[in-house]
Amino acid sequence: MKQRVILLVLLFAIIGRSLAQDTAPTATPRRRSWLARMLHPFSSEPIPQYKDPRLRGLAVGLQITPQTVKLSEVRQLGIKVTLTNQSKRPVTLEFPTNQRIEIYLRNSAGNMLTTWSNNHAITETPGTVLINPQEHVEYDETIATRDLTPNKVFIAEAFFPKYPELRIRQKFLAVP
Repeated sequence: MKQRVILLVLLFAIIGRSLAQDTAPTATPRRRSWLARMLHPFSSEPIPQYKDPRLRGLAVGLQITPQTVKLSEVRQLGIKVTLTNQSKRPVTLEFPTNQRIEIYLRNSAGNMLTTWSNNHAITETPGTVLINPQEHVEYDETIATRDLTPNKVFIAEAFFPKYPELRIRQKFLAVP
């Protein structure tokens, strides 16, 4: 009898914890818990929700190459920003200039080291990007590593200046 009560208490604790998780809007989809995967094995990842209804369904991804930066070998850090439309409707993004993304390199304290747009000419040419359902747009850019110091962790932050909710950060290590 005691074993059944303990089992029920554990079961309710696990279910209660999974139901009480924070459901605040995030820019990147979170990994589902094992219980959610067991109960709903064929459901897809949750679609990110934003305050701006025009952005609903968009997911931002960031890939840094190389992940561990050897400062003696690498002068430019490769940054790939991916914007994926996970919704069932097309999303249109309008930009007042030819700049679509902005990339910041920050130290671990959050202080700005390098800005991608400082080394690029930006013109007042408006443009529109249409992302169809289940498709994505990639931006492959590079940013200088001259302000990085060895044996420290840095943060690469990429976002869309016209749409500040579409933002992602990733940490990386710089070695000599």
